[in-house]
This record gives sequence, structure tokens and C-alpha cells, in this order.
Amino acid sequence: MALDWFKRVESSKGLFAVERISLIYNAITTIMIVLLFSRMDHPVTMLVERVGIVAITFALIFLYQKYPCRLSAFIRMAVQMAFLAYWYPDTFEFNRLFPNLDHLFASAEQALFGCQPAVEFMNLCPDIWFSEAFNMGYFAYYPMMAVVAIYYFVFRFEWFEKVSFVLVTSFFIYYLIYIFVPVAGPQFYFPAIGMDNVWAENFLSIGDYFNHNDVLLPGPDFEKGLFYGLVETSQEVGERPTAAFPSSHVGISTICMIMAWRVNRKLCYGLMPFYALLCCATVYIQAHYLIDVFAGWVSAVCIYIVSTWMYKRWFVSRDFHLVLNR
Repeated sequence: MALDWFKRVESSKGLFAVERISLIYNAITTIMIVLLFSRMDHPVTMLVERVGIVAITFALIFLYQKYPCRLSAFIRMAVQMAFLAYWYPDTFEFNRLFPNLDHLFASAEQALFGCQPAVEFMNLCPDIWFSEAFNMGYFAYYPMMAVVAIYYFVFRFEWFEKVSFVLVTSFFIYYLIYIFVPVAGPQFYFPAIGMDNVWAENFLSIGDYFNHNDVLLPGPDFEKGLFYGLVETSQEVGERPTAAFPSSHVGISTICMIMAWRVNRKLCYGLMPFYALLCCATVYIQAHYLIDVFAGWVSAVCIYIVSTWMYKRWFVSRDFHLVLNR
């Protein structure tokens, strides 16, 4: 199927669905900054950055109105997805103000499984081949999203707006959870309390410790392989002590698998090995507790249903001519 990049596509409402939900999230977090202004580290900078995101959004709308085609429509929606790289660490600026809850999750993990799976899993697979395979799966997180989104853009363009909306809305729902449920995960919590306390099952409450500290526990590096290095580098650049429960890596990748299954089973089967490795990797590299993974699976189904309903009910653009009852 040949893609006509310059085929005209119009939005009669001015904003695409993904832009509207992005502006709503922007407004919600802006109100939160104003309410928490005196407690935040750099609220003025955060407000200026939000104005910048709004300005870029409307600049792209102007560009689209000048050159209305599939390519400019793709750029508008792809940029909103790219902004997720900003919105993720932004959650830390809010949840660092609240008492950390990792001690509750580590205690629950111990009670449910009789151990800390994030520690035991690594010890059960002490080999570079396991390390590289799991790190490859973890690193495949964003490429999986890109593959699914681009597939829809190329082969099912009439569904592209919905896919973009569901992905971005799902992230925003997770981000709102992360703001109010401050859980950092084992790779931050275990260094904070010390491994002696972990082995002694003494899971201490650390209050607002992460408001001033962000020491990251290195992942299993039995030998420093390629994918281990890629994951470590990406975490050093963009990781924060936030966003552990539920696992958005598991949740968003599950949503991607649902969307892949709906459009092309072969695409879904091709992504399945990376998906399986990614889900395992979240615990293996100690980014998440095992209960975060279970919560990721459950939340993915719920959020997919909710975001799809939201799109059909309030956000669908008539110009995309989606088959809503599929």
C-alpha cells in the first residue's frame, strides 16, 4: 500500500484529539503548580516550559493550516507523543513533595512472595546472556510504541488519531497516578535504606528522602553488554525516583500489544518476544516490584477501555472517519 504523504487531511475543530488531551493535562498540572508554588523547587521554569509547549502546539496547527496533508498531520501528533519525554520526569517535581511509599510496597512484596523478587530474579540469572536479553527487551519499550504507531499511520491512517490519543492519554493517566502515589522502585529505594536492611526485611519509611536524593542502583552487569549500556545511559539521563506503581512499561507495552493484535496479528506475534522480555526486565533490572507488573497488566486493560471510550465519546475528529464500533 503506497502512502500519499501529501493527501489533504483536515480537522474541522482546529485541534486533533491528542492535542486537546495534552492541553488538558497541561492545564491540570499548571493549576497544581500554582497551588503548590511555594513548595516547589523551580515553579517559574515549569510554568514557562508549559507555555512553550502550548506555543509549539499552536505553531504546528498554523503550519498544518498552511500545508494541510498527512505528513503535517503526522508531525502534529508525533510531536505531542514526543513531549511525553518531558512530562515523565515532570511527575517527580510533584511527588517529591509527598511522603515516599516504597516501604509499604516492599513490605507487601515480602509478605506476598516471601522474598524480594527484584533481588532474587537477578541472582537466579547471573549471566550476561540473561542481562543482555532482558535489557534488550527493556530498551525496546519506545521502539515498540513507534512501530505500532507508524504501522497505523502507513497502513490504517484513518485509525492513527485514535491510536495516538489512546497512547498519550494512557501515559497521562499513569502520570497522574505517579504524582499522587510516590513510589520509586527497588533501584532507588534499596540504596536509600541499604541492602543490609533489605536482607533483614527492615523496610524503613524514608519520608521525603527523594526530595533531596536520587541515587540509582546499577542494574545487573555481569559483563557490560551493549543493551546494558544503552539502558544505563538512558536511565542516567532521564530516570527519576518516581513512576514505579503501576509499571507504565508493562502497561503501555500491553496497550501496544492490544493495538497490534487488532490491526495485524503478525505484527503482534513479531513484537511478542520483546514484550515478554520487557515485562521480565522491569523486575530483573530492579526498576519495579513484582506487584507493579501485575498492576501494570490490570491497569493496561482498564486504561485502554477508558481512553478508547473517552475518544469515541468526546474527542473523535470527524475528518478521520473512524469505524467506531470495531
